Amino acid sequence: MIFRNIPHSCFVISRYIKTLFGSLNKVKAYWWGVQLGEGVKFIGRCYFYRFPDTKIVIGDNCQFLSSSTSNKIGINRPCMISTFGSSHKTKIIIGNNCGFSGTVIGAFIEVRIGHNVRCGANTLITDSDWHIDDHRSGIPKTVHIQDNVWLGEGVKVLKGVTIGENSIIGAGSIVTKNIPANAIAAGNPCKVIKIIDNETLIR
Repeated sequence: MIFRNIPHSCFVISRYIKTLFGSLNKVKAYWWGVQLGEGVKFIGRCYFYRFPDTKIVIGDNCQFLSSSTSNKIGINRPCMISTFGSSHKTKIIIGNNCGFSGTVIGAFIEVRIGHNVRCGANTLITDSDWHIDDHRSGIPKTVHIQDNVWLGEGVKVLKGVTIGENSIIGAGSIVTKNIPANAIAAGNPCKVIKIIDNETLIR
């Protein structure tokens, strides 16, 4: 009889821990000056870093999955949302109804994500080469991911890239050039495979 109740007890404990982390993440977001919309949810510990005078804005009903088992194909790191630099122009803007699984977003100038964007497990979005004090590092360039884009597992979106609305980026791709709207693209470097139209069915 005791063992029969173990799964239920684990479920209750799991829900309690998720609720606790969700509350802690909201407190951390407030502490870092991150603007959270209504209905934002967290599973696992999410990390924020907002440099003074920069901006992080997260829209309504977004979800951040950071625990290793919160995504069915596995997450190998928590979500991390960070701005760097000392310019008031530096910002990360995330629209409504977006989902992130172990996603890292880093901005030195601007990363802008539209509405209804899905970021699969262990994705990376950055507008910089990092180590900007190294002369071999290029200047940061804005990243814009438009509405309804879906990034597959392990996708890396690098500086200066715009991904058009409704496009799908295949797992493991490294996006170094612009991707048009309504496209299926994949590879390293990422290239368009086909254009989606109203008659196309993805199978």
